[in-house]
Amino acid sequence: MKILVLNGSPHLSGPTAHMVSAFIKGAEESGHTVVLVPVAHRNIRGCMACEYCREKEKGVCVQKDDMQAIYPEILSADMVVFASPIYYFTLSAQLQAVIHRTYAIDIPENVKKVALILSSGSPYVYGPAIAQYYHSIVEYWGVENAGIFTANGKQNNSREKRDELYRFGKSL
Repeated sequence: MKILVLNGSPHLSGPTAHMVSAFIKGAEESGHTVVLVPVAHRNIRGCMACEYCREKEKGVCVQKDDMQAIYPEILSADMVVFASPIYYFTLSAQLQAVIHRTYAIDIPENVKKVALILSSGSPYVYGPAIAQYYHSIVEYWGVENAGIFTANGKQNNSREKRDELYRFGKSL
């Protein structure tokens, strides 16, 4: 299975990255191909709602930025993992931009499973991000939710949390 991990954290070695690394290690050990895209370190602008992708050239975004390299990865993935720190009750702006820009390609038909990995400083901030994930990804794309994993405070860098994500990757 080809798994695409979209990491929305601007911190390359922060808590989200540690959880993603543990997941990737388990998934690769199980024979899956994993592609990691640290979207916060890419030049990705927000959707302009210009409708070019729907009215002029179906599936093609008028903006020519780093999203052009991500579209083929999404379209060829069997599973997409969305990873993000929680900033003010929602996914990072960088990951939001990627999600919004998938409007150009509509529903990626090859994707059958998705998962969500979230880190935060508080256990009480996940609700809006999880609701968005369910409504705009799981339900709209019509895919299986393979799991939601959260860590906050001291859990963020804990061996237990990394082991949980490793086991999840290994179980796929």
